Amino acid sequence: MNLHTFAICAYKDSPYLEACIRSLKAQTVPSDIILCTSTPSSYIEHLADWYEIPLFVREGESDIQEDWNFAYDQAKTEWVTIAHQDDMYRKEYTRYLLKAYETYQDLSVFMGNCIIVKNNQPQKPDKVALVKKLLRLPLRNPKRNHRTRIKRRALLLGNPVICPSCAYHKTMLPKKLFDSQFKFALDWDTMLKLAEMPGRFYCEERPVMYYRIHDGATTKECIVDHRRAKEEEEMFAKIWPKPVVRLLMRYYKKAYDSYDETKI
Repeated sequence: MNLHTFAICAYKDSPYLEACIRSLKAQTVPSDIILCTSTPSSYIEHLADWYEIPLFVREGESDIQEDWNFAYDQAKTEWVTIAHQDDMYRKEYTRYLLKAYETYQDLSVFMGNCIIVKNNQPQKPDKVALVKKLLRLPLRNPKRNHRTRIKRRALLLGNPVICPSCAYHKTMLPKKLFDSQFKFALDWDTMLKLAEMPGRFYCEERPVMYYRIHDGATTKECIVDHRRAKEEEEMFAKIWPKPVVRLLMRYYKKAYDSYDETKI
């Protein structure tokens, strides 16, 4: 019996979904794979049938938080990764996860680095990626990354955690994993809450996935309608006084240009 499940969240008919599935099928250590959606279609059903993946359909309107919680709940293994349909996972992902868990039995969240993909081309790390790597540094220290203040420290200047890289230890975490007022910043908000709970955050700094940026991505949509800036400012306001929030947001608004594909 496998210890880990990739729960793919499928939304409408993404042209990248099949590449995601194929990357999960190619893992050197097998995991269970399930497909979850709130927008069922013949396209999604065909891929589920072709690759012999169980398909779970959530009733009701599409909502990123509810969709993620639904996918999390359908996984019956000890560990689950909410796989994003646009991304691809390196074949060593599950091996890295299980090796970390074998070493640290108190592990609650596993995460890793990524390679950014734009226009189907891998990108070299930019300044934003390097800053995030620096912020994750405390989570690479096994003598300290089980402590609440160390886990929180990594999250105080922004969210350096690559959400689709995360695997969650279901037996240690809440049944309703995502419980946030936010749409874009819900992963950052969730990580701050999980940091207060018992358990170790472990970061595998080697890339474990390919993170795709494109015009249809949720991140891009949130920048265009200014939702990202609003929510990130509200998150900083939970942590810092107003003058610090203004300073941090000045930097973050410049960083949004990293998602503008027209500049490549």
